[in-house]
Amino acid sequence: MKTIAMIPARMGSSRFPGKPLAQLLGRTMLEHVYQRVAMSSSLAATYIATCDEAIRQAAASFGAPVIMTADSHERASDRIAEAAEQTDADLIVMVQGDEPMVHPAMIDAAVAPFHHNTQLECVNLTRRIDDEADFRNPNTIKVVMDLQGNALFMTRQPIPTLAQGGLDMTPVYKQVCIIPFTRACLNAYCSLPPTPLEQLESIDMLRLLEHGRQIRMIETHYDTQAVDTEADLARVVGLLADDPLLTQY
Repeated sequence: MKTIAMIPARMGSSRFPGKPLAQLLGRTMLEHVYQRVAMSSSLAATYIATCDEAIRQAAASFGAPVIMTADSHERASDRIAEAAEQTDADLIVMVQGDEPMVHPAMIDAAVAPFHHNTQLECVNLTRRIDDEADFRNPNTIKVVMDLQGNALFMTRQPIPTLAQGGLDMTPVYKQVCIIPFTRACLNAYCSLPPTPLEQLESIDMLRLLEHGRQIRMIETHYDTQAVDTEADLARVVGLLADDPLLTQY
């Protein structure tokens, strides 16, 4: 399967305008994401999908190929679906542009299940939450799964209940936004009408779940921090400063 990565990015974030070009340890956040994703040996290519000229110019400055898209997309998945039409890839890995701590091994882990199960359509990474503030944070998307590791529901609310004990007693998980789609699944996503819970929660994957499609969750042990606010960016500066990957790009 020819596999590529797509990084959707736009300047108009409601919580953090201009976020992709925010400076992080001497580079834009977008460059960190691109360089780290492109290290994955599973990928034939890595692209940035955007509707913003400022992002196109910034990407060109560090050598990233860009596919321009319409500025009307509400969902990142719709943006990469449009961009993917200009490629011949069989598997498209969406990596959100606000994941500057992504590790290339996470890409490899996310795509590996497709080589063993031809019935899979979509995979998400997930990680156990070990901090209660993260659990309560509405910017952290929580996921509950069935016994086979398929997603049942995703929400910004703190689920499941901790009534039987704290996080050490109750395993709770978050979505990590590294999401491979088969081309057929990505095309189907765009043809499906938006769904009530997708719109209520503002979570792309709920469109698939509400239409009865399966999403396989794969656990990662890499610790990441998505950047939704300027406070998150400041936290990532401290977390990323000693990362040995920084010396490789």
